[in-house]
Amino acid sequence: MTLPQNSENLDEWFPRNDPSAYRTGVERLGVVVGGSLSKGLVVKLDPLVNIEDMAVGRYVVVHGLHKRFFCMINDVTLDSTNPSIQNDPPDISDPFTAAIYSGSVAYGTVHVVPMLSIELETAPKPVKTIPSHFQPVFSATEQDVNDVFGSEDGTHFYVGAPLELEHTQINLDLQRLVERSVGVFGKSGTGKSFLTRVLLAGAIHKGVGVSLIFDMHNDYGWQITSENGYNVKGLKQLFPSKVSILTLDAESSRRRNAKFDFEVKLGYDEIEPQDLEQLRVTMNFSDAMIDAIHTLNKRWGKNWIRRLLKGDPDDIEDIESNTTIASGTLIAVQRRMERFERWDFLVAEAPPDSVKQIIDLLVEQQKSVVLEFGRYGNSLDAYMLVANYLTRRIHEAYTERMEKALGDAAHEPPQLLITIEEAHKFLDPKIANQTTFGIIAREMRKYNVTLLVVDQRPSAIDEEVMSQIGTRVTALLDNERDINAVLNGISGAGGLREVLARLDTKQQAIIMGHAVPMPVVIKPRTYDEDFYESFENLSPVGSGRVRKALGGGDGERRIR
Repeated sequence: MTLPQNSENLDEWFPRNDPSAYRTGVERLGVVVGGSLSKGLVVKLDPLVNIEDMAVGRYVVVHGLHKRFFCMINDVTLDSTNPSIQNDPPDISDPFTAAIYSGSVAYGTVHVVPMLSIELETAPKPVKTIPSHFQPVFSATEQDVNDVFGSEDGTHFYVGAPLELEHTQINLDLQRLVERSVGVFGKSGTGKSFLTRVLLAGAIHKGVGVSLIFDMHNDYGWQITSENGYNVKGLKQLFPSKVSILTLDAESSRRRNAKFDFEVKLGYDEIEPQDLEQLRVTMNFSDAMIDAIHTLNKRWGKNWIRRLLKGDPDDIEDIESNTTIASGTLIAVQRRMERFERWDFLVAEAPPDSVKQIIDLLVEQQKSVVLEFGRYGNSLDAYMLVANYLTRRIHEAYTERMEKALGDAAHEPPQLLITIEEAHKFLDPKIANQTTFGIIAREMRKYNVTLLVVDQRPSAIDEEVMSQIGTRVTALLDNERDINAVLNGISGAGGLREVLARLDTKQQAIIMGHAVPMPVVIKPRTYDEDFYESFENLSPVGSGRVRKALGGGDGERRIR
């Protein structure tokens, strides 16, 4: 018999048991020839299918007798019916010989992982079985993707396109995204900040909550310069009525022409020992130093930092005579805290209402807040001090409000998503149990506060905290420990390992977890004029009320 010369006629050689499921005009890839539920399926490619097009991360659909199995390719192999052919390969320069061997004696296979099953008009369900032998496998179509990920609506936001289907949308369920903590991971230079901006823009656009963004490198507020030298809009330009920019470094903001709303100042008298405990690792505080800090605060009160830095001989003598603090420990604490004097955002005294006004922006005005660090973003100690200081107090305020609401949703504060960079410094296993960030991650959405952590070293984050991160958006990682950390707790992690390790350096990411029905590899949507235009019809409300409530909008008023 003569082999058919086109893919449609191949159906004569691989007959379907369910003719109604025949897919006219859709590329057929092959048939199922083996596999298991735990290890995935083996698909033998049809003779005319080019194996070079079978990239890991690509989606395929297996048509079973009564349902469709939505699958992801996680491995590609070459096989043959005669093992000796590897030792004595034929000369395929002859077209006739090539036609005889290719696809019959020598052929390609792909290993696919079934992710979901779809039955008629029902919603996709987790896979609990597999198709039988010789069921046909097709390339996934736009309709297949839409059946799984749905269409963009009030809570679903377009974040990118699947591989090989650039005109198809992957829509992320933002309501589920913010319900639990989120992680954006990837090695340096893979576009983590870009991915984070897309997610934050979607959350603000859909109104699923408010965000407090500790902007370490000024990547989210007014304007960002991309690696190719172009300026792209920050969140404030996209949502002028829904975002406020605060700054710790007014000089830097003016120099960058970043139109900030207020300058934040914190007083020495507002810093408590608990704020410094969370800097134990970065400032190299020993247990004895932490005990000394608590003792100083108890004996000197709110002015303990100023008195310590001043180093008055009478004060030092008082401590050495009336406490158990050793002189060496006292000197060590003093030297470590001398760096505070280089941070202009710390002042002698400030009315303790900075947190109150930020909470007013977040809760009463329901505006997202970007706190720019300016030049202080280069100091991890400054970043951690401010982020810990504000987050601890905001979390306390949210907890109090939630408890007062007594389960009445109308009186609960809006969902808050707190964004931190260099997250492993806050969530190090040594301190995660003590920090507010560790508490928030473990509480999930108990008090309407979750985290969006951005990091290039997920393996350095406490394992318990990582287990509570509901959705993981991951660009390329090349460290085995980091890959293991990201995949820990994810169903089908073994099959996803090869996919994750082979992502492109840029413009590819895999989304796994709570906000998607199955792991999905995407090419993120481009952050350009088309992206901006998708938000143009937003109603600009709220900004006037914020300015009036906070007393202005001159760009130089200080929150104290």
